[in-house]
Amino acid sequence: MTIQPYLPILALTLALAACPQTPEPPKPRAATAPAAIETAQAAAPAAAGVASPKGPGASAHPDGIDWRKGDVDAAFVAARADHKPLFLYWGAVWCPPCNQVKATLFNRQDFIERSRFFVPVYIDGDSPSAQKLGARFNVSGYPTMILFTPDGREIVRLPGEADPEQYMQVLTMGMNGARPVKDTLAAALSAGGKHAALSADDWRMLAYYSWITDEQQLIPEKNVAPTLKRLAQACPSDQKDTAVRLELKALAAAATAKDARASPDASATARLLAVLADPRLVRENFDTLTEYAGKIAGFVTAPKSPERARLMASWTAALDRLVADTSLWTADRLVAVSAEVALARLDAKDAPLPAPLQKSVRDAVARADRETADPYARQAVIDAAAEALVEAGLLDDADTLLKAELKRSHSPYYFMGSGEEARRQGGRARLVCAVVRGRAGARDARAMGRTLRQRAGRARPAGCRAHRARGGKRHWRARADTRHVLRPQPALARTHG
Repeated sequence: MTIQPYLPILALTLALAACPQTPEPPKPRAATAPAAIETAQAAAPAAAGVASPKGPGASAHPDGIDWRKGDVDAAFVAARADHKPLFLYWGAVWCPPCNQVKATLFNRQDFIERSRFFVPVYIDGDSPSAQKLGARFNVSGYPTMILFTPDGREIVRLPGEADPEQYMQVLTMGMNGARPVKDTLAAALSAGGKHAALSADDWRMLAYYSWITDEQQLIPEKNVAPTLKRLAQACPSDQKDTAVRLELKALAAAATAKDARASPDASATARLLAVLADPRLVRENFDTLTEYAGKIAGFVTAPKSPERARLMASWTAALDRLVADTSLWTADRLVAVSAEVALARLDAKDAPLPAPLQKSVRDAVARADRETADPYARQAVIDAAAEALVEAGLLDDADTLLKAELKRSHSPYYFMGSGEEARRQGGRARLVCAVVRGRAGARDARAMGRTLRQRAGRARPAGCRAHRARGGKRHWRARADTRHVLRPQPALARTHG
């Protein structure tokens, strides 16, 4: 970020505070120990018999992970000495997507066991050294997770938006092969023998690479969409699932690119319909299909066309299944609800949402509020719930939800973004973004960024302290003109957002 928080679109977020421990998920998963992980653990160089990394900067946590904090160089020294990869987690205690990662990934027994075979490093985006470290590692989104070789070469940026099981597969592949994804990408785009020599895991690594947090490490941002499209086309015919994910990522990148315009594509629409009709593929790619539903549908079809109507109907049916899928984490199901709203608004930006959809949004939010008890997990869930209400135009409901959460929160002063309907112009809500910052009594609220832009018929904060960019609901990205919530620091020279 310019190492900055990304307030939700609505800017209706609330920070539930600096977490003293890793949160428990509302619905704990059974711990898993895939054979691949066990094999990798047995093969990890110089790792056998090491219970957990110790040394300067290491601190044991209740979650069982010995996160190193502070001196990253010392952590790399330890990684080289122990012949272990280094796992870098960049986050913030207030960040809802970061709290989701904690609630769904870092408390998994297989991840905790895995952490014994790498050096885990946590960088707090609000720490005094955050700006320099962010520039050093080219980080500008919360959360960002990077796996390095012991000597500091970047292997892969891990997909925080993916399902935890898929995440663990990518982590395992990265640790087993320890081949930088940059080399894999070069081989995949090569027309020679290097292309043929790639394994199924190599292709899968490219498909699950965190392109959202790449920060032009592999390719310039403008080339992401065409590159992903090339990869999808080059993917071997016996790896259709991987090709599907690459194409979906390509469509998402194209649809959200700067100055993107609708480009009706009958063949792409047909392939999307085939994916949406396959519950297994929908579940595997829920992150892309929920995050970018409106963007992709609006990109590949013409407004008010029969093709768009068919695609929207099929997409909505797939989203209905995801909303009802209890194997998905609560916040992800809420993002699916928001996706249904986005589709409904494609050709009816200014029209009220149908009453059944409004009821669906309210019901999903009420269920999430009722079923999520853990105070830290709630940070991600209530954020997603508030945004779903705002995008549905249910601003009073969102205000009520957030006010109630302030009373429930164990430390509501850390920061919160509160949004209320300031006025309506042209039938569209304009929201005011405010930041309340505080620690040890510093609770003064400062109005920030009152200029809002309209996008897709919904209010979007343009000048808030921080905002979401292409990372969407599962990643927060920072603006170059932002400052830290808790302490002013110079912005990075590079422009983000």
